[in-house]
Amino acid sequence: MTKSLQIRYFPMMEYGEAWEMQKMLVKAIDEGQQQEHLLLLQHPPTYTIGSQRHPEHLLLSSEELQEQGIALFEIDRGGDITYHGPGQLVGYPLLWLDGTKGLDLHGYLRELEQVIINYLRLFGVEGSRKPKYTGVWIGDTKIAAIGVKFNKCRHRKGFIASHGFAFNIKAGIQADGFQGIIPCGIEQYGVTSLEDVTGLPFTVEQVSRDIVPYFNEVFSMYGSWS
Repeated sequence: MTKSLQIRYFPMMEYGEAWEMQKMLVKAIDEGQQQEHLLLLQHPPTYTIGSQRHPEHLLLSSEELQEQGIALFEIDRGGDITYHGPGQLVGYPLLWLDGTKGLDLHGYLRELEQVIINYLRLFGVEGSRKPKYTGVWIGDTKIAAIGVKFNKCRHRKGFIASHGFAFNIKAGIQADGFQGIIPCGIEQYGVTSLEDVTGLPFTVEQVSRDIVPYFNEVFSMYGSWS
């Protein structure tokens, strides 16, 4: 059965504002006051530290963060530290995972990965998975990081998923922010972007429009970009 999905695009949004919006939508979706959402946006330069809490993977001091204009948040998603910034498409699916049908929470992560893998095939790029690591990889470089939270419902069975994926689009994003951290705590591998692997120019807005049909297909949903 295809479900309706509200898709919203924001050219730029502060991380704290987006986090509060997610919390509000999780509550409203649980209560049946809002339909499921997919938020697509960019953040200003920001580091987020997930529930694994490895502050040693942040390589910059608080003074250096301030000098470089990079915000820092300790948040409630799974995973380690990552970077968000201009040139990266961030997707926050706020979806009800129906507990009456049996839950495969790891399967949800694989579905998020599959959206990006399917989109990359449009350009002849073979995205892959690494068994020990969540995310989408091109060889030994990560093109998309994934970290989520499963919020237990209070008014129905199941969970509302929040947080989501960060898909690197513009070339040079490694120099922009990833050099200040050990991304996801993985020292032996690097990061890449859609422009780097295709040699083509993209805008984040363009990719946010074009990826929607792939999301709809994988999750059996219907939503249009707005």
